[in-house]
Amino acid sequence: MKVIAIVGPTAVGKTSLSIELAKRFNGEIISGDSMQVYRGLDIGTAKVTSEEMEGIPHHLINVRNEDESYSAADFQTAARQAIQEITQRGKLPIVVGGTGLYVQSLLWDYKLGSEGEPEDDSLRKKYEAFAEKNGNQALWEKLRTTDPLAAEKIHYNNRKKMIRALEVFQLTGHSILEPKEQPKKLYDSFLIGLNTERAVLYQRINQRVDLMVQQGLLKEAEKLAKTPDVQAAQGIGYKELFPYFSGDSSLAAALEEVKLHSRRYAKRQLTWFRNRMSVHWYDLVQQPEEILEIEAAVTEWLNT
Repeated sequence: MKVIAIVGPTAVGKTSLSIELAKRFNGEIISGDSMQVYRGLDIGTAKVTSEEMEGIPHHLINVRNEDESYSAADFQTAARQAIQEITQRGKLPIVVGGTGLYVQSLLWDYKLGSEGEPEDDSLRKKYEAFAEKNGNQALWEKLRTTDPLAAEKIHYNNRKKMIRALEVFQLTGHSILEPKEQPKKLYDSFLIGLNTERAVLYQRINQRVDLMVQQGLLKEAEKLAKTPDVQAAQGIGYKELFPYFSGDSSLAAALEEVKLHSRRYAKRQLTWFRNRMSVHWYDLVQQPEEILEIEAAVTEWLNT
């Protein structure tokens, strides 16, 4: 089965390109974003609007309530099912998103969290005792130091998963999210990466945050602030505003934190895609005519 994946940092035009390619190549779109699954979180997640969709079917958007959890394994299962169904309809699946682990675990045969049980429970008891004494946040900080890959995907309130990840790393020397053997590729995939100059990217991110505020970001964030421990509340663009609502920060300072964390996340996104995947890179921000190169490359790949 053939699958296109459009990856890259935020604010580089992935949504727009996906719509154009879906129209050009008879495609349907699968969101590969860990936050767009949540109903009601539209502005802070830069969710595609019904007008922007232009009639193109979209999958894995608005499939969870705000208080529900969502994992890479959940995405992997649902997205593979979507790929199969889209292909059976004679359409081209187009995966779009900036969550690197999601895209990687979908296109390759990753067994997420499938390590066997340790022979004894001494490590688990050690970490359980540490968490009881120091709290979940301190346990998460220990995980972040030990296995940042796992820490990025495991919520600090999920003590069981944090302890499991620490166990696996200490026993095997590798992340619970990374197998010892290189997984096989499951699809005939073509990876398109979008990026632009860093100064331009950061300016676009800052402008996007300002636009989100005009569109009603504060209303979404204030609603989440009432349940700050749910997974959705940890998304960039929401958690930074909680100190403003509690009176511990000015709005200007909170928005600067949103912009800072968004820029840092974009940098991490780029590092992930560059280091872990073979991607064809383009800059549609400064060189929009490169869409012709993309269409030509996709046409050649489809005919191969």
